[in-house]
Amino acid sequence: MKHKPLDEQVIVITGASSGIGLCTALLAAERGARVVLLARSGEALEDVVAAIGAEGGKAEAFRVDVADRDQIDDAVERILAAHGRIDTWVNNAGVSIYGRLDEVAEDDHRRLFEVNFWGVVNGSLAALPSLRSSEGVLVNLGSEVSEGVIPLQGMYAASKHAVKGFTDALRVEEERVDGQPVTIVLIQPTAVNTPFPQHARNYLEHEPKLPEPTIDPHRVAEAILDAAEKGGRDVKVGAFAHVNTALSKILPRLADRMSAARAGQQEHDAPPLRPEGTLFKPGQSGQVYGVDDDGEVIPSA
Repeated sequence: MKHKPLDEQVIVITGASSGIGLCTALLAAERGARVVLLARSGEALEDVVAAIGAEGGKAEAFRVDVADRDQIDDAVERILAAHGRIDTWVNNAGVSIYGRLDEVAEDDHRRLFEVNFWGVVNGSLAALPSLRSSEGVLVNLGSEVSEGVIPLQGMYAASKHAVKGFTDALRVEEERVDGQPVTIVLIQPTAVNTPFPQHARNYLEHEPKLPEPTIDPHRVAEAILDAAEKGGRDVKVGAFAHVNTALSKILPRLADRMSAARAGQQEHDAPPLRPEGTLFKPGQSGQVYGVDDDGEVIPSA
């Protein structure tokens, strides 16, 4: 199903103050979309909106915790009051925890699920009525670990499995059972060079990192915006996303061994910088990338 061109769309992006969300917002605004940014990071959002406006783009932002359905509902009401519709809604907000499953506090596990899973549920269900009316697109960010796993980020993987299950079931209900004119897309990237590790809650003895290789966040942003115009079903981004998800289905024991090998690839040599991360409080980095060309952590603004 084809949808409106980007320069005619109102696009809402959660987790838009850094990483993939920020990259997608900047790219969408550059291509003429009216962009609405949602995140907890108020100062970073203000800076992004100002930067987009300075380049002639159209953007606004609302400070929202996606784990709170009331805040999401309020944002939807305000967006519809201002624009009358939502053409694409992107559920991108997410957090992670680095640490063994049996060593992470239960409150931390639960908070991760509130953001990563219930945040997607909240955004999806709040946006659906408008997306049906506009014949729009719902884009949910999964991961290669929506089908595979990764040690030391076990609850993150569990949450992304849950996102895939929810997204697939919602797609069947909306598109197949009810025949609604809405497209529901799951994006499954491999590891992406964003501030994701710096924002994670960290139980490790060193600063966390993503296992190599990582891909540029612009590749994921392009996949999201392509879905906004052309629709789709599930979109894997990066070669390792294809390899790891295929192995998890075809050769699961080999996939387990390969996953175990990544346990030692998730730490820098340096001690932890901000082990509390942004699990319970917003960050204000406003950065697309997490490390520079030499693999060094980019300091937060």
